This record gives sequence, structure tokens and C-alpha cells, in this order.
Amino acid sequence: MSEARLKTRLLVQAILRRYDQETIPAYIRRKGDPDAGTILLKIAYGPAEAMVLSQARDAEGRAGWLRLGGAERLEDAAAEAAIEKAVRRDPDLYVIEIEDAKGRILVEGPLL
Repeated sequence: MSEARLKTRLLVQAILRRYDQETIPAYIRRKGDPDAGTILLKIAYGPAEAMVLSQARDAEGRAGWLRLGGAERLEDAAAEAAIEKAVRRDPDLYVIEIEDAKGRILVEGPLL
């Protein structure tokens, strides 16, 4: 039996609220399917570097986050290219941008 999943719009709201509680700027950069879209996070360390995380599931089906681009810190152009590629592959994708020089990941689930 699979686990119950929140609608995407509710999870997006929870993520934004969590960052807001820490007074970290976060906003929806691209809206996707409100019920079943995937979420991608761009955590900007500053104007030149970012980390990109995508919702993913491990082999047992547990939810987590996958770092795109293979590195914790990507040049902003590489981060943007990873986002564009993900959007082309999945047009229902939500993109949330977070501006945090410390690169805090305040979402539930492990890094896969």
C-alpha cells in the first residue's frame, strides 16, 4: 500500500511557510500542477551560486530530495540550465526559489 500524498499546492504552501518562519526569502517562481506536480527548489547562496533540489523517491518509495547537477554549489548559469531541463521534461513542475547565503534546507525528507 502506498503512502498518502499531500496535494502539491499544500506542500508548496508548507515549504514557503517554513522558510517564512525563519525569515528567509522564498517565493514561487513557476507554478505547476496544483494537485500532482513535482517541486524543485533553487537555494541561492548569492547572485553567483545556487543549489538545486528536486523531489524524488528512493528504491523503497520513500520521499526525499535529489541534488541536481551533482554538486552542492553550482554556478548560477548551471543551476538555471538544470531548472530549464527539468521544466522541459516535466511541464507540471513547481519551482520555488529561496535566497539564503547559508544554504539551509528546511524541507522534510533526506537528501538522496
